[in-house]
Amino acid sequence: MSNQQACGGCGFTHQCICHRIPSVESQADFVLLTHENELSRDTNTGKLLEQSIQQCQSFVWQRKTPPEELIALLEDKALQPFLLFPSDNSIECQQAVSSVTGDRKPLFIILDGTWQEAKKMLNKSAWLNTIPQIHLDITTESSYTLRRNQDSGHLCTCEVGVELLKTLGEIEPARLINDYYQHYLKVFQADKCGHSLK
Repeated sequence: MSNQQACGGCGFTHQCICHRIPSVESQADFVLLTHENELSRDTNTGKLLEQSIQQCQSFVWQRKTPPEELIALLEDKALQPFLLFPSDNSIECQQAVSSVTGDRKPLFIILDGTWQEAKKMLNKSAWLNTIPQIHLDITTESSYTLRRNQDSGHLCTCEVGVELLKTLGEIEPARLINDYYQHYLKVFQADKCGHSLK
C-alpha cells in the first residue's frame, strides 16, 4: 500500500488492518442513524460496528426526511425496535430485551454522532420519539481517546455496540469487536504520526 494512499477499508495510510476486522453474528439487528457530520470524521467508530456485525447497517440522518428503509424496519412486525438514548423515559437495556415476546427480534437503533448531535437528532425528528428508549447500565469508563472534551460516562458508538452484545449474552462477539477496537485506537495514533505500529 502506497504511503500516500489511505486504505479504502480501514482508512489507514501506513498500515492496513482490514485483516483484523472480525465477522460476527448477533441475534439482534443493529442500525446506526448517523449524523452527516460523522461522514467526514476519521474519528468515527460506528464504522467498526458496521464492518464487524453482519446484522448491522447504517443510514444518514436527515431532519426532514426519515430514511425509507429504516421506516420499513420500524414497521416490520418481526422486529422490536429500541432507541438507545438515556432519558427519564428510558428503561434499562436488559429489562427491555427480556420484555420482547414471541418471535420478535430486537432492533437496536444507535444515534451515531456526538452527544450534542444525538440530542439534536432526537429533538428535531418527531418520528424517533415514537420508539421505546433504552439505556445501558455502564460501570466502566470509556477508553475512547480520539476526540477531546469527551463527557464522563459517555461511550463512543463502537463501545455502545460492544455493551449491547454483552447484554444479549453474546460475549465472544463482544470480545472480538472490542479487541479490534482497542487495536484500532493504537494504530490510529501511530498512523496520524506517519508511521507503522510495531
